[in-house]
Amino acid sequence: MKFFVLLIIILSCAGCNTKETNPQQAPETLADTTVLSQSLHTPSVEVVLLPEAREITDNWLAYITAQTEIENFGNYTVSEIISNATPLVEIMKTLKETVPSQFKTNAVQTRLSVLYTKAKVLEHLSRGRNGDPGEIKRTAEELPVDFNNFKIQLNELFLETLEDLEKELDAFDVEDTLVQPIRSDTMLRRGN
Repeated sequence: MKFFVLLIIILSCAGCNTKETNPQQAPETLADTTVLSQSLHTPSVEVVLLPEAREITDNWLAYITAQTEIENFGNYTVSEIISNATPLVEIMKTLKETVPSQFKTNAVQTRLSVLYTKAKVLEHLSRGRNGDPGEIKRTAEELPVDFNNFKIQLNELFLETLEDLEKELDAFDVEDTLVQPIRSDTMLRRGN
């Protein structure tokens, strides 16, 4: 009988401990579900490609697909980004694997690796049952920023460097030097 009473007391204490931890877990679960319905914050300014870069990307299907997906981030909630994490990895993988020859530089490859890696991290965070929606949201919000950085890198391939500008100026100086004496001789002949 004493054993039976002792067992009831232990079960009662265990039941009380379980009830105490439930209120602590409820706010965390509530906070997690509210994050799932939050919209992603994307950069308000989008990088516009230079005409030379746009001419190449207009024919690059993987780029167009990635651009469209990144543009949709502004309409996604965290829950939707979790659902789209695996397709996003495939999009970034295809983007990385189908780079046109004009863009095959170390800098562009690095930016593509960042995009692919970030998509993989997002997928990994989205797969876990105990994934932190706040961390998923932060990672997803970094992808449009990284895509803008990628587009900046594409534009930089078509910007003239200071050395190129100096060469152009030197070419103009040489041209002016050659034209100057001819003009002087022509002026002298006309004056006579």
